[in-house]
Amino acid sequence: MSQHRHPGAPGRAGAVPALPDLPEATVARLPEYLRALHALADTGHETVSSEGLANAAGVNSAKLRKDLSHLGSYGTRGVGYDVTLLIEQIESVLGLTQCRSVALVGVGNLGHALAGYDGFASRGFRIAALFDADPSRVGEEINGLVVRHVDELARVAVEESISIGVIATPAPAAQAVADQLVAVGVTSILNFAPCVLSVPEGVDVRKVDLAIELQILSFHEHRKASLTALPGGLAATDTQEAIGT
Repeated sequence: MSQHRHPGAPGRAGAVPALPDLPEATVARLPEYLRALHALADTGHETVSSEGLANAAGVNSAKLRKDLSHLGSYGTRGVGYDVTLLIEQIESVLGLTQCRSVALVGVGNLGHALAGYDGFASRGFRIAALFDADPSRVGEEINGLVVRHVDELARVAVEESISIGVIATPAPAAQAVADQLVAVGVTSILNFAPCVLSVPEGVDVRKVDLAIELQILSFHEHRKASLTALPGGLAATDTQEAIGT
């Protein structure tokens, strides 16, 4: 199983290694816990049980407790987890205690929406620069930022200390943009373009393909429709019992 290293967070529950090794699946779930914790804090909750937090995050409570044990956080019997402390621990592990500058390349419909989203700032990210190759887009102002030509990417990335690049370009342009980002030292890329990027070792790429997610949902819809169409109207549970599963 691949693992990432992240800065640790000291907590009352015990010493935590400076750079704990976290399973990939745990890292993927931490933002869900953080989202749920912020929602709890916003509604005045000071503590939360493992079951309550697991339900809010949509995970199994045993899995949540194991994930949080990697951070050295075990909660208090009869009380649960301190919401504020756990937020601080997770934010520290995820490296959110410093505001990270983000460059967004491609301000078409999706990119425009991302550039206008105000939620990034409250979660530790600053959209520092916007880029596009379309001359009709260059000079446009979105959420207080002026869109620059992509040719300025290398210079501006250095000036703004860009640490994360977001690619929302058409697929044919995405690889060239990724190459430019890597060339100026950006080692974390969020790719919304419907393609697979080729990057050097040490560069992390997260791919978000909305069409793929819809296709997966389509499969589930297709499966549900086929089950309801079975002879005699057998439900899924009836079918499973009939075949002994």
